[in-house]
Formats: sequence, C-alpha cells, structure tokens
Amino acid sequence: MKHIYFIINPKARNGHCLAIWRRIEATLMAEEVSYMAVFTEYPGHAKKLAYQMAAAAEHEVIVVAVGGDGTLHEVMNGIVDFGHVTLGFIPGGSGNDFSRGFQIPKDPKAALKVILRLMKGEPALIDYGHMAMSGQTNHYFINNMGAGFDALIAYEVNHSKIKAWLNKLSLGRLAYVYILIKELFTYKTADIQLLIDGSEHKFESTWFVTVSNQAFYGGGMKIAPQAVPDDGLLDITIAHQLSKWKLLVIFVSVFWGKHTHFKEVKMFQGKQISIHSSEALYVHGDGEHIGYTPLKIEIQHKGLQVLTRRPKNEKFAMIEEEANDSR
Repeated sequence: MKHIYFIINPKARNGHCLAIWRRIEATLMAEEVSYMAVFTEYPGHAKKLAYQMAAAAEHEVIVVAVGGDGTLHEVMNGIVDFGHVTLGFIPGGSGNDFSRGFQIPKDPKAALKVILRLMKGEPALIDYGHMAMSGQTNHYFINNMGAGFDALIAYEVNHSKIKAWLNKLSLGRLAYVYILIKELFTYKTADIQLLIDGSEHKFESTWFVTVSNQAFYGGGMKIAPQAVPDDGLLDITIAHQLSKWKLLVIFVSVFWGKHTHFKEVKMFQGKQISIHSSEALYVHGDGEHIGYTPLKIEIQHKGLQVLTRRPKNEKFAMIEEEANDSR
C-alpha cells in the first residue's frame, strides 16, 4: 500500500480543524492505518512540508491536506514538480471549494473513508494553472485565480477578525458578503487587456477577471459553471461596466451560476492567458493573496494526480484514446 502523509493546519476554521484531526486520527488508529502526520506552524509552512515529503519519498506517496482551500493551495504548490505524489484533501476550513468541485464529502470522517478507498486504485489526472508574476515568481492554482475586486475581497477576508468570529458560529462564508459590501462603494474599477491564446480582448471599467479550473470559488459561488478540471482548458470570467448595485445582484446570482446571463459578464476558454491592467490589481490563487497584475497564466494539462470521486471527462478521454490508437 502507498504511504500516506497528512499535513494539518490546526488554525483552520478558527482552530476547529484541530478537533477534526483528532476524529480522523482516532479512525486511522482504529482501522490500523499506517500514516505520518505533521502540523503547520505559520503561513507557507504547508508548502515547505509538502515539498520536503515529496523530495524525500523514493516511491509513490499520498499527501493529504487537512484544512481549508488555503492549506490545499500550499500543499499543492509544494508537490507539483513530483510525479510520484498524489494529492488528497479532507475539508477542515470554512470555504472548502475544492471538496465541492472534486466531490469530496463535507464530513471529515466520510472524506477519510473516500480517501482510503480511492488510494487503492489509480488516482485521477487533473489540470492545474501556472501563474508567472512580474519579478519572475511562479505560483500554481488548482481551483481558480482572480484579479481585481474578488482578489481584494479574498485579501481582506483573510486579514479580517470578522472571519474568525463568524467561524465560531459556523458562518464563515458570511465574511465574504460582509467584506464585499464594505469594499463595494469605494472600489475603483480598471481597464483590462486580456490576451487569450493570442487573441486580444479589451474591457473598460472592469470589476474582476477570474480564471477557473473548476466551477466553485468564494465558499460555494459557481463562478465557472462549465469548467472541467481535466479538459485541457481554463474558463475565464470577466465582469465589467457594471453599476455597484448591479454588481451586488450578480454576486448573489453567482451562487447558482446565473451570472452568465448578464450582458456585462463575458466568458471565454483558453490555455494561455495574459492579464494587464491600467492600475495594479490584487491577485489571488485559490483565495490566497499572490501579488499584483500583470501576470501570465498557462494550463498544465493533466499534470497533477488527485484523489477525487469526480467522474473522468469521458469526452476528452475518448479523444485521447482515439489519438493513441492512431499512432
């Protein structure tokens, strides 16, 4: 059996993730599962730990992030260069968009049961995004990235005391709504220039641009309803030339994926995307602050092994199979 490692963020969900881990640990011991577990101590620690585990492993291993999407983001960034590592996730945060998009149970014990079952078979190969920032820094995302208003909200939420307070009431997702309304009336839009697979697109008074590998972000918002994480394409969403009140309506509609019906919301797909803006905009990757525009994004097709219950993209699998047969 493959070795399994757990990287736990004990501070996720205002410390509740530690109690979640104790439940998981008890199950692992009861079922006599051999494992190793480590705890993060500071921001960025999960990435460092994941890299060390991956580099030290001589055979195939599974690294499971226990925390929120931020913890998963760090772990994923630590293992992307190692083909013998499979990524797993047990939700212990407040957003948990990865678990929605990749069909991992919300209940941690149920998620563990799924992981222990899936690790006996072959992992799924999924896409992920590579971001090249100014200053030659590189980052990766597995769910989505964004530039503009949504990235500012993500930054403010992660640095706000209100999120910790709401997490105590199991209402952590309301922090996004609170910060959105707080920032809405002072935010200044920017002009955006997008280059998508060589085609140029310009948008005035742009609120945000998101690039998605799967449908969900922001704690359940269905920002890219058609996004498929193994189709070799990234889904791009742009909201521009909106009044502040209409933007509120659109943000509400995002939870059902209905924002795509507004004429001010544009949708594209592509493999290589460049984002330039009239002013430097906040940029997030999987909800974590990364830096500022400009930047380039490129898809890494089926470059990551993941434990997921999500069905394989049968249409794309058929195309690949036909291509292999013709060789």
